Amino acid sequence: MTPELPSTEPGRSTATGLTSDEALRVLALLDDSRQGLAALQAAAALAEQARAELVALFVEDLDLLACAAFPFSREVGASSGVARPLSSESLEASLARQMQRVQRALRLAAEGRALRHRLQVSRGQVASVALEEAGPGDVLVLGKAGLSARWGNRLGSTSQRLLLEAPCTVIIWDERHPPEPGPLRYFRGEVPALPWGETPEEAVRRHPLFLGREELAPMDAPALERFLARARRGALVITRARLITLLEQDVDLLARIPVPVVVVP
Repeated sequence: MTPELPSTEPGRSTATGLTSDEALRVLALLDDSRQGLAALQAAAALAEQARAELVALFVEDLDLLACAAFPFSREVGASSGVARPLSSESLEASLARQMQRVQRALRLAAEGRALRHRLQVSRGQVASVALEEAGPGDVLVLGKAGLSARWGNRLGSTSQRLLLEAPCTVIIWDERHPPEPGPLRYFRGEVPALPWGETPEEAVRRHPLFLGREELAPMDAPALERFLARARRGALVITRARLITLLEQDVDLLARIPVPVVVVP
């Protein structure tokens, strides 16, 4: 397990008006995909800025382990298409290699940062473990395409469940489109309650990703996709209620939006 750096001084005020004693946390749900590791870097930067603890969650999927116990189980290479026997022994070895890569990635993400951090390893169903760990005051950061969607432009079922059920703010990060500074966007009449009590004005002042604010007129899923495809900078903040409405119109909408998406309860 990666050692933690010393925490900030007890009671020290943060820019959010909270104190370090209140254990602000940024949770990064990891696999060892490019998307998952890019999300870890984003989570580390956010945790350092908010003086929060970075908790890297690595879940060994019990469903996959159970499948490996069957003698007829096979794994198919995503690139080669070659089918190979899948055994419990080979899967355990693969998980051990993934663990090493995740540990190395966490060290690199924390390197040079004044950041409290730790790696938490669990076994279970990925979404269930993450939902049990997340609390209302946390921020959960997900890579857009890891966690069940290894190919194509679809958001994984694990990510979709966390977006709709997590008790906290969820940030979707896309490694394919490096973020560029731009407006913090939200829909008119829905001033979002950002993590740790920040107002949009405070977020714009504190976060280098945001340059100003932009209120969006109500629009449907196709119109939002077209608008953000042209914008490509900054981020979108959206309430869960509006997200549900948009996903009913287009279930794969988030997978095609090229800016970070912040979903607030």
